[in-house]
Amino acid sequence: MQANTFSKQNFEDGKILLLHKEIGWTSFDVVKKVKNLIRQAYQIKKIKVGHAGTLDPLASGLLIICTGKFTKKISEIQSKRKVYTGQITLGSTTPSYDLETSVDKIFDISNISKTDILETANKFIGVIQQKPPIYSAIKVKGERLYEKARRGESIDIKSRETTIFSFEVKDIDLPHFKFQIECSKGTYIRSIADDFGKYLKNGAHLSQLTRNQIGDYDLSRAFTINEFKKQLNL
Repeated sequence: MQANTFSKQNFEDGKILLLHKEIGWTSFDVVKKVKNLIRQAYQIKKIKVGHAGTLDPLASGLLIICTGKFTKKISEIQSKRKVYTGQITLGSTTPSYDLETSVDKIFDISNISKTDILETANKFIGVIQQKPPIYSAIKVKGERLYEKARRGESIDIKSRETTIFSFEVKDIDLPHFKFQIECSKGTYIRSIADDFGKYLKNGAHLSQLTRNQIGDYDLSRAFTINEFKKQLNL
């Protein structure tokens, strides 16, 4: 875990904080909470606070928060490689590609073998094209895609290039299997899960996700919100 080197001047000059985002929090929730805690602890009226890479509400793990002048480092941090672990569930799909929405289709997985899963994972390694989920925070004409999705609007989303450096399959226990993926900026693990099902001529969705690393920043050094609060003596 990070050493406590906190001070008012420290936050204003610029600080990189590693937070362990819990399931149910949005990334904006964490930024807002951190900002309010800093203001409360040091009686600061205004302080810049931002995050370097969104995590979905149902994902947990490393969220990097930048304060003060270090908010200028956000783009640099976002460009670093990321490592995720999680679980994909075969045989069913959801509109959001994860458990934010309910299952909409069921598939027979009786013909899917462990070899099929391992071979399919290898197909993702390298530079790939993927479509972001419609339930995402990407803006189209000033509006978040998930807002359009919740209204039931049909949207043509363009594919984006991303790189998968490694895709390791672990603990296959059908219909689930666990994985570890190292990828570039802009990769949607939910889209990988959905595409995985399509490669198998079946269906799949992401049922668990944790971000473990961003560049050299590691989840093992991160504070939970409650731990951060205690470090501020609140």
